[in-house]
Amino acid sequence: MDSKDKKKLLEEAEHIAIVGLSDKPYRTSYQIGEALIQAGYKITPVNPHVKEVFGVKSVDSIKDLGEDVDIINVFRRSEYIYELAEQAVKTNIPAFWAQLGVYDAKAEQLLKEKGKQVVMNSCIKVDHALLVDKNR
Repeated sequence: MDSKDKKKLLEEAEHIAIVGLSDKPYRTSYQIGEALIQAGYKITPVNPHVKEVFGVKSVDSIKDLGEDVDIINVFRRSEYIYELAEQAVKTNIPAFWAQLGVYDAKAEQLLKEKGKQVVMNSCIKVDHALLVDKNR
């Protein structure tokens, strides 16, 4: 996905589900989740090991998400991405975003074949800072 498409996705999105969101402030996922909230996004944690993050109840998996989610943002290692992609294609959630350092070519192909917008190996916080007007 090129910068223009990422910008459009980030500008139009309102609700981001964060897979692997930690409740520990020193973790990168927590810091990025916090930045996304400050940027005006609604977030939903997807992590079976935490009850809530930022006062928002966590769900166990992608299949437990509501239909109003715009982006699935993933903080899991690359070896888990295909399984997450398989879950994502069974939803109406239009976009799948894997964080910096996370990539799986088979998962990317599956997601694209099923009509999903796909970003991999890219930090959503950095892209937001570079591409989106801070006054959303």
